[in-house]
Amino acid sequence: MEKASGEEVALREYLEHVWAAVSKEALGMIFSGGDATGFEEDARLTAMWLWTLSTGNGNGKTAGKAGDEEGNGTGKKALAGFSLEYDAARKIAQGLGAYLEKMRDVVEIKGDTARLLSVAERTKALFGKDDADAPAARRKKSEQIQLDLAMELESAEEETGGWGEKSVSKVGETTLDRLHQAMILFAAGRSAALKRFIVDDGIGGDERFWRLAQALSALYPPNSDEKRWVDGVLARKKGWGF
Repeated sequence: MEKASGEEVALREYLEHVWAAVSKEALGMIFSGGDATGFEEDARLTAMWLWTLSTGNGNGKTAGKAGDEEGNGTGKKALAGFSLEYDAARKIAQGLGAYLEKMRDVVEIKGDTARLLSVAERTKALFGKDDADAPAARRKKSEQIQLDLAMELESAEEETGGWGEKSVSKVGETTLDRLHQAMILFAAGRSAALKRFIVDDGIGGDERFWRLAQALSALYPPNSDEKRWVDGVLARKKGWGF
């Protein structure tokens, strides 16, 4: 393959351009208005990851569903989250100009499998002190998940010296982080803290927050905890004046 100038193009470089074009086209369909600019890498990767799973292009599968505690037929409980073959996940990241190995806060890599972490698994990192070795979330009934999240948030408050009148100890750095924080507060039944976070902290004033929430609502599997939680946040948008 050659460029118009006659310069030879390496296959790797060619494929990078192909995946970049595919990613741009897909993101244009995913986000309302067809504009994904302004979203950080983690949001774009999450959206593309879920889109790939929904279209069946990544030979992956959801590894955990809300309210399901049954085994996966192997005698072992499945990890929560959304899995893809590593090569497919790498190509998705490549098309976005990102590197999976640098996104360990949202992705776990084991052998030939890459897994998008479930929202519940990110609770410790988003609300408390960093804990790279935090145990992975397992399939549980919705009621147990809510109880676990509530207890983990209480623990995070204690570790960070209490939040007082604040909604959280620290606001997430990216739009995806902030959306996941809101989803976790909703899931844990922390309605007052959620309202302070969205209204008083000004999170709801960022139009990207709602656009990302809407996009992920359409991409999360219908029976997943994530779908229920993000829809719960969206349902309160009008009542909060946004």
